[in-house]
Amino acid sequence: MNQGFDKSDRPIDIMIADSNPLVLSALSELVDRDPRFSLVATSATAEGFLGTVMRVPVQVGIINWTLPALGGAKLIEVLRDQANAPRIVVYAEDTGDLPRLAMSAGAAAFAPRSASAETLLEICTDVAAGKMVFPFMDVRELQSDPIHQLSRKERVILDALSKGLTNRELAKELEISTNTVKFHLSNLYDKLSVKNRAQAIAFYYSSRLALEQKTNDGIPR
Repeated sequence: MNQGFDKSDRPIDIMIADSNPLVLSALSELVDRDPRFSLVATSATAEGFLGTVMRVPVQVGIINWTLPALGGAKLIEVLRDQANAPRIVVYAEDTGDLPRLAMSAGAAAFAPRSASAETLLEICTDVAAGKMVFPFMDVRELQSDPIHQLSRKERVILDALSKGLTNRELAKELEISTNTVKFHLSNLYDKLSVKNRAQAIAFYYSSRLALEQKTNDGIPR
């Protein structure tokens, strides 16, 4: 199973988060017995996962998309701007547009629960090596999406812009100077390829509507 693995290599540090105790136990045993990996910790919540990886170096995180209470999407968003944050593998049921939503949030891979145990472990090794792994999807398509390129701060500013806040109000809301607001806005406009706040707001709403439509299309009726 593990041909090609050199025992002198440093194992990949992994943390697992899943609210299902049976899944958490099974995944923990799976990772713990494989010499390619070192199981750092487990958690049943997003907050528990976040609290650990902020203190302890972890290379790869395996999480369920519906983790309480933050949820997978919010957890990945919080991690995006953290130095040395783990690369995230979303391990969940392959329903609707979930793989694309996970990629859009900033995950490094999606592993369907229907896949074999070895497939999940191989995905983890690929992710640790810097790869992105998503089934039946062109990763380049989403990487070219401007929204995906925004930092967490820029996303917050874009959301605030959509509410009609002025630069001064933005500065007060975010507790930064108006010059810093202008700096972020300039970067934001460049990344979205727009010229002003009106165009940025229009881009925001068109992107959000598209995402909501994809989400709704993935919900069984």
